[in-house]
Amino acid sequence: MHLSRLPRLHFAHLPTPLEPLPRLSEVLGGPNLWIKRDDCTGLATGGNKTRKLEFLMADATQKGADSIITQGATQSNHARQTAAIAAKLGFNCHLLLEDRTGYADDAYQRNGNVLLDYLHGATISRYPAGTDMNAAMKELAQQLANEGQAPYIIPGGGSNEIGALGYVNAAMEMTAQANDQSLVIDHIVQATGSGGTQAGMVLGMAALQSGISITGMSVRAPRQQQEESVFNLAQRTARHMGLAAETVSRDQVVANADYVGEGYGLPTSLMIEAVQMMAQHEGILLDPVYTGKGFSGLIDLIRKGRFAKDDNVVFMHTGGIASLSGYPGIFGLQS
Repeated sequence: MHLSRLPRLHFAHLPTPLEPLPRLSEVLGGPNLWIKRDDCTGLATGGNKTRKLEFLMADATQKGADSIITQGATQSNHARQTAAIAAKLGFNCHLLLEDRTGYADDAYQRNGNVLLDYLHGATISRYPAGTDMNAAMKELAQQLANEGQAPYIIPGGGSNEIGALGYVNAAMEMTAQANDQSLVIDHIVQATGSGGTQAGMVLGMAALQSGISITGMSVRAPRQQQEESVFNLAQRTARHMGLAAETVSRDQVVANADYVGEGYGLPTSLMIEAVQMMAQHEGILLDPVYTGKGFSGLIDLIRKGRFAKDDNVVFMHTGGIASLSGYPGIFGLQS
């Protein structure tokens, strides 16, 4: 793989640390837990979308765009990182935010990522749950084009074959770090939503013939739907890179949807425990929507004996801590 043949800008803070979690490993009684700190990528508190945006914004620049359009939930981490890089590069930014939780409290509607979106100068439009967000983005793009602008649409989560390249690169980065530390990684666990992070990681690890299994903890879709979505994106990304679609096999894409709870962005007791455990034992913050649920699944699998005591398990921290201030109530802090 030679990603430098593909258009890319360089603004992420890379490589991100690959660190052990010794206290949590002890508390949970093994396996050996590690964390890949993609909450440290930069762009307004960081997160996984920054890696994707290096490739997406390069494509937008090459195509002569002057305006960026993207969509997400009200407290979208992707929207916040997109607004940040659009500001840095001088693009207009239009964020279409969908109400996927029904939360009406002031903290959720105005704080966290929403506050940062405004600070970065993005134009924000609100949509009710169930809106066809792709159609809404196309409609806005046509309107901007009619006004003489050159819009560029980034899909939700930055998850297409261009954005997923960021996590093909992350797979190579993590493998190099493990080699440098003589660390044999047995498993990687991560949250999976729009699918681009997992698709890129699976493709990268498959192309490297790493033998490392990856489990995505779904935060929204049922298992089969999530796996098919990730698998299809991994194949499209492989073809975009000039690799055979068969580089990734269907059995390499594994999602677990047991920890979604009542729905996207809605709290679970195990998620709350996971966020508190990470904060109180390792001094690292997780978010309620993605990493909290992803890590809650990992905790539960450990308790159920899914991993051997001497396995090395890496949790991919995909960021999202800015959204914590949008959810004070679920941690017992009422306004």
